[in-house]
Amino acid sequence: MASPAGEAPSGETRAHLLDVAFAEIHEHGFQGLRVDVLLAKAHLTKGAFYHYFASKTDLGLAVIDELLAGYADLIWGQHLQQFADPLEGIDASIGFATGLLGPRLITLGCPMNNLAQEMSALDERFRARLDALFAGIVRHIAHALEGGKKRGLIRPDVDCENAATFIFAAFEGAIGLTKSARNEKALDAARSELRRYFGTLRAEGKGRKA
Repeated sequence: MASPAGEAPSGETRAHLLDVAFAEIHEHGFQGLRVDVLLAKAHLTKGAFYHYFASKTDLGLAVIDELLAGYADLIWGQHLQQFADPLEGIDASIGFATGLLGPRLITLGCPMNNLAQEMSALDERFRARLDALFAGIVRHIAHALEGGKKRGLIRPDVDCENAATFIFAAFEGAIGLTKSARNEKALDAARSELRRYFGTLRAEGKGRKA
């Protein structure tokens, strides 16, 4: 379909709508997202919105499938896989993720977890997509740990999937506490203890280099 008259090229307009919707959902939640406010902030018409998305729900699912999935792959796929030492990579990826969120981490928390908490009990489509997104992140972490095991960096008896689940759950939980407290103490404490936990996963004699 062609773009509505006077609008930017189709791909650019759709991407812009998704970006503005992501910011609005992160701040106000999906249920708090108002299409009229979204369109005013995006400087677009209602006709433009319905040209690209059949409904508000369709837009919300696209935010998960495209933006949130893209961030997850960037952090836990592309960034993490650059590290030969998976534990250094996981720690660095946690730092990368918190850096991307910036001050919003303290005031708004994690956009993926917020949406899961809000929508999983209300809409099965949201729940299934977010569950798949979280499972994918755990797989990325587990894959990195398995690679470290093959290189002799991780103890051979470590259950990599269980370890990955614990690591990601601890990180997400710490972000939730940080949001609630409006300070980074919980996140700092969790990262410190995670580094201590990482030490228990290392193969003997394979400590982190200074």
